[in-house]
Amino acid sequence: MTLRDAIEARLGARVTASTTAGGGFTRAFAAVVETSAGERAFLKAAPLTQPDADAYAREAVVTSALPPQVRAPRLRWAMATEGHYVLCLDALDGRVPELPWKPDDLAAALRAWQTASAALSLPTTPGLPRLSDIVSGELSWWSEIAGGRAPLPPAPPWVRERLDDLAHLEQGLPALVAGPGMLHGDLRIDNVMIDGYGEAWLCDWTWPCLGAPWFDTVSLLVTAYASGLDADGLLAPWEAPAAGVDGTLAAMSGYWLTRAASGPSTASPHSRQHQRFSGEQALAWLAARRGWQPR
Repeated sequence: MTLRDAIEARLGARVTASTTAGGGFTRAFAAVVETSAGERAFLKAAPLTQPDADAYAREAVVTSALPPQVRAPRLRWAMATEGHYVLCLDALDGRVPELPWKPDDLAAALRAWQTASAALSLPTTPGLPRLSDIVSGELSWWSEIAGGRAPLPPAPPWVRERLDDLAHLEQGLPALVAGPGMLHGDLRIDNVMIDGYGEAWLCDWTWPCLGAPWFDTVSLLVTAYASGLDADGLLAPWEAPAAGVDGTLAAMSGYWLTRAASGPSTASPHSRQHQRFSGEQALAWLAARRGWQPR
């Protein structure tokens, strides 16, 4: 039996069409398929030997436990067969927002996340990592650079003079992002879809963690800032501490710029470009908030 045979057997009909999903940063298979029975489904598949397979298995567990208030594609089934892990979700009839953000699309995304974060104030998936631990372990690159343990990636010239400030901001972040609620963990424009009614759906629940919900909001609003929108005004209802917002922008910019400088990605030819853009925009927003004058 081939992998296609196994998938068609589980779908209960032949696959007659397939449209590759756009917007993501993975080398694995992701597509909307149509069957001879007239049904549509969103399939993801990756070899069991690749990290993507573990990510898809995690997404299956998380998605299946999401409460009904969370607007997200629902799990139909998952299986490991023919050397691959296959994830089948409901296919959404919608579009990924474009940059620059349209205000209505962004408002819909923020509404969807507000509703989801309230529903996830009590986690629905056990054993999730704490965001504070992730920040300490993976998002402390300015501290590494300031301490001479990592090279300075390509960055605006003024950054070298602010290394100690950037390191201080990210070092204070773990205590500020602690919280019991469940986060999406990777909330960004390409993980949002807008349906035909103008409502937003939150996709790719692969990296959830426990922490303060405003962290995901800041991450999403980096592209709002890049779009010339009032990111600080949009963030205000979340009552995020100023030091937490600045720390998040510092930590994420250091991570993104360091990753962008780490060489070509085997996952996607566009991921490094995305990381550089995001890092530069996070730094620009941080500089504007702090009143730093680039020199």
